[in-house]
Amino acid sequence: MPLRTRLLEGPALLAPEAHPVPAERGRLSSWVRGRLEDSGLALARLDRPLDAASLLALGADLGRVSEETDPAVLPYVEQGRILNLISGRAATEDVALQPFSAGTLTLHSEGSGRPAATQPRYIVLMCQDPGDEAAAQTVLVPMRAVAERLQPRTLRTLGGLYYQDAPGVPPMARTVGDRTVFSFRDFGDRPLRWLAGKDTGPSADAAAEADDAITALLAAMYRPETALGIRWQRGTLAVIDNTWFFHGRTAGRFSAGARRHLQRIRVTAR
Repeated sequence: MPLRTRLLEGPALLAPEAHPVPAERGRLSSWVRGRLEDSGLALARLDRPLDAASLLALGADLGRVSEETDPAVLPYVEQGRILNLISGRAATEDVALQPFSAGTLTLHSEGSGRPAATQPRYIVLMCQDPGDEAAAQTVLVPMRAVAERLQPRTLRTLGGLYYQDAPGVPPMARTVGDRTVFSFRDFGDRPLRWLAGKDTGPSADAAAEADDAITALLAAMYRPETALGIRWQRGTLAVIDNTWFFHGRTAGRFSAGARRHLQRIRVTAR
């Protein structure tokens, strides 16, 4: 908890550089794909925010744009696939509504409770209104840095752990090419019920090893050395590879009447 609090409620984080890129579709899509291939992150400063059609077209260039089907967020959905994230709610324990609050958002990989094939590959965020200077930062933590902080035995243990209440999900850690990819959410104060492979009744020693591995993972995720914080401006575009980064959000301190408005689409691989 102290590590989580220090990262998400502490001083502003180092901001990655946003590159000036024209909003013209062909050039933008090519630039985004190149950055994603190199670093898993494309962060652009556009001369204007993309409209809904252009945002969906960019998503289609990357893969298949997912429909938003959660009943809790449907009032904020545009054209079935664009989620308008307008920060105005008070802090909430409801995971579906946390993106709309001014509170912190714990680190996670998107869609960790889904089978790997249906998890988003890319999260695309378009800033329509940053709110004000004290608005929250979107936090990015490289999965590679997290994996390097963990002992090989810990990674092996995580590779055999699954969410108990989400059948068909991938393990908490898996190898994709030469990278470790995590499928994991920090549930904060809520319980995380895990399953070791198909074993529903592990020994006391195995249970202790699993708990130790999850604790080590959480501690590695919240180490501040490699965390980055996106500072939003009108026209900032971020495309995040969900297999490269955990993401979350720092606390927002909005002045009266100031609300941050981001638009989000989620893209699965073709």
